[in-house]
Amino acid sequence: MEVIEKTSVSLKRPHSEDVAANADEIKRQKVSEEPFKGGNYSEQSIETVPEQSGEPSLGDTKNEIIQNVEGVEQDDDELVESDEDGDPESFADMMKHGLTELDVGITKFVSSHKGFPGILKERYSDFVVHEIGKDGHISFLDDFSVPVDNEDPTEEIFTVLSDKHKQQLEELQLFKNKEANVAIEVIEDTKEKRTVIHQAVKSLFPELETKTEARDGKKYIVAYHTAGKKALANPRKHSWPKSRGSYCHFVLYKENKDTMDAINVLSKFLRVKPNIFSYMGTKDKRAITVQEIAVLRITAQRLAHLNKCLMNFKLGNFSYKNYPLKLGELQGNHFTVVLRNIMGTDDQIQQAMHSLREIGFINYYGMQRFGTTAVPTYQVGRAILQNNWNEVMDLILKPRPGAENGYLVKCREEWAKTKDPDAALKKLPVKRCVEGQLLRGLSMYGLKNIVTAFGIIPRNNRLMYIHSYQSYVWNNTVSKRIEEYGLKAVPGDLVLKGGTAVHIEETDVDDYTIHDVVMPLPGFDVIYPKHKSGDAYKEILAVDNLDINNMKHKIRDYSLSGAYRKIIIRPQNVSWEVVAYDDPKIPLFNTDLDKLEGKPPPVLATEGKFRALKMEFSLPPSTYATMAIREVLKMDTSIKNQTQLNTTWLR
Repeated sequence: MEVIEKTSVSLKRPHSEDVAANADEIKRQKVSEEPFKGGNYSEQSIETVPEQSGEPSLGDTKNEIIQNVEGVEQDDDELVESDEDGDPESFADMMKHGLTELDVGITKFVSSHKGFPGILKERYSDFVVHEIGKDGHISFLDDFSVPVDNEDPTEEIFTVLSDKHKQQLEELQLFKNKEANVAIEVIEDTKEKRTVIHQAVKSLFPELETKTEARDGKKYIVAYHTAGKKALANPRKHSWPKSRGSYCHFVLYKENKDTMDAINVLSKFLRVKPNIFSYMGTKDKRAITVQEIAVLRITAQRLAHLNKCLMNFKLGNFSYKNYPLKLGELQGNHFTVVLRNIMGTDDQIQQAMHSLREIGFINYYGMQRFGTTAVPTYQVGRAILQNNWNEVMDLILKPRPGAENGYLVKCREEWAKTKDPDAALKKLPVKRCVEGQLLRGLSMYGLKNIVTAFGIIPRNNRLMYIHSYQSYVWNNTVSKRIEEYGLKAVPGDLVLKGGTAVHIEETDVDDYTIHDVVMPLPGFDVIYPKHKSGDAYKEILAVDNLDINNMKHKIRDYSLSGAYRKIIIRPQNVSWEVVAYDDPKIPLFNTDLDKLEGKPPPVLATEGKFRALKMEFSLPPSTYATMAIREVLKMDTSIKNQTQLNTTWLR
């Protein structure tokens, strides 16, 4: 196996005023770029990747390219970046201020084949993710049928209530109207008709109770709350059959929508709180993804009804169970990826895919971990760990070059001019973003209470910053470890035994390969390699004025315990084929929905204008599919590089 170093013209560091002018940033770059001295490569050789030509490589449009390019697990950790209107040239110009892979320590390849251009995600349907459950079962949408249950109401319940009554009932359920109840006149006064209306209200609005009343010679069904505002927390328990599991599990098929957005849409249409949904992992937006979801006390019938009124979603494979789902329970994800307009020879493609299957790829944290603007998320994380709260506030709110929504630009400009959180907040039509939440906190607690103001940001969003810093350190130290020792296990490396990290001793080094070796994310509860890689951690942290022996923060939330991560990941279930096509707009394979709807497979050309590489592989959680694709193409996956390569293609 050979280690290859990336030194491509298109991968130069940006010289943004916010980065290059910072003295300690320059020092850190020096530490992260300086190779270990006295390296022992054994039979490994360090080669240089030839410069890539400017052919297109990642075919997202300007608005979509800012979205997460990862179909893999996000662990509720990733920043959601904004998109920006404007022509491709101005967008590419803005992205000149973004990060490249070199900036976050992604510098090595493990394979020796020559890279070749290809377009990733020219269509979002070119990137399909199927979740792998904890039992190893891959989730597919292949069944729309609803479990037979005598307790379920009839389909008539979805049409018996008028839109006006539905609106009034929803407002009653959410305590938004002044009235204590909603009265629905029974036009056809039969017991059967009244029963259907009762069922409709109780099924569609679980927090409401109903009764029949006579008023002025007419009969009304009256809906009202019986349990006060506590009823909003959970649907009514007594209305759910005891013989049925409390959770309806289903497979969610979604297109071009991230998981949290999908949950919010479902909860809105079902008129319930989003927190009654559970899932094993989040999936990103620009892809077709298939995953299992569980929801508390909502019938499969109600869920299936949503298929008639929602676009870009399909729900199926319903079942009732007694337990919810938990984040992190999944085994991983299975990817089906099409790289369009590939320029590699057949030999190059075969070499690349055989290497991916046999050797794997470096398990780097992908570019989405670090943001897309000139203020990387790891810089905010570093400031948090340094307890430098003025810098935290400044980094999040200050103006910066790069692609952002216009209202964010105006908000930052107002903040820079006035340092008035209320004035800056007025520039934000969407206040749920991190900037809006921080400004709201500063407005509530004042500029002298930044820690408290920052604390109103949801915990996962706050922690993503320090996780980004950990990822930055890990990427850099892993690149140095591979540069120093190549792709073999050496004494002093770390491996996991029963979940505990131990050092490889000289006497047992032959028992391990590079696929067994792990490297730590910095923290107070990890050990470090007993060779130069251990010193690399200390050097990087020291440049950032952090003590590797004291990773406990004054604020408990920001104390880093650390973790271990494999250096090399070898994908499972790897397969591939090269297909020809003439029309760049046609799909090149059928999705789950296509198969359910009986669509014939796409007709491919025998010899077309273009060629595409269709590849399939499975990865464990928290592993970045784009890093596997990077190993195949040998191209920088950063938005900065891809937009520069694709400015002409985007016109």
